[in-house]
Amino acid sequence: MGDSAYSFSLTTFSRTGKLLQIEYALNAVANGRTSLGICAKDGVVIATDKKLSSTLVDTDQVCKVEKITSGSGFVYSGVGPDYRVLVRKARKSSQAYYRQYAEDKPVSQLVKTTAGVMQEYTQSGGVRPFGVSLLVAGVEGDGTPRLYQVDPSGAYFGWKATAIGKVRLMESLIFLGRNAFWNYFDKQLRGI
Repeated sequence: MGDSAYSFSLTTFSRTGKLLQIEYALNAVANGRTSLGICAKDGVVIATDKKLSSTLVDTDQVCKVEKITSGSGFVYSGVGPDYRVLVRKARKSSQAYYRQYAEDKPVSQLVKTTAGVMQEYTQSGGVRPFGVSLLVAGVEGDGTPRLYQVDPSGAYFGWKATAIGKVRLMESLIFLGRNAFWNYFDKQLRGI
């Protein structure tokens, strides 16, 4: 009996100690388009590869970078419809926060809320884990720029720079971590 006998349940570990539904979600991310984020002193940049499957596709209708609040946004790699569900939930949560406090939700709280939703889908019946990883860019209440990555499991991490999707992740991180890159990036960002 192989691991496929364990793949029907969200919370049943396989004989190798893996939650296969999470593995499937991570595979969807690994096969998704490349997205990256870079956090500088004065702001955050998120970008993505927007290759289209056909020249007939209306490029204005394909949105991979979404504004959540006036000071935060998402980009993703993975399954598009799952991303749209998370964007809608994040916007609703941010609007509720704004109605109560008359200010935008800080990006750290936005990340915690979104990660909580993603984690809940790893253990609830009748649903499956989201097949996306998110890069969340934004500013805190004090104006400090932040960049976070949220994985399908609901785990989240703060980054100075990172990439997700169909890339050689370690090579991308090594490139982003080089001092020469940071010096070049800071000079270019000041010129914008």
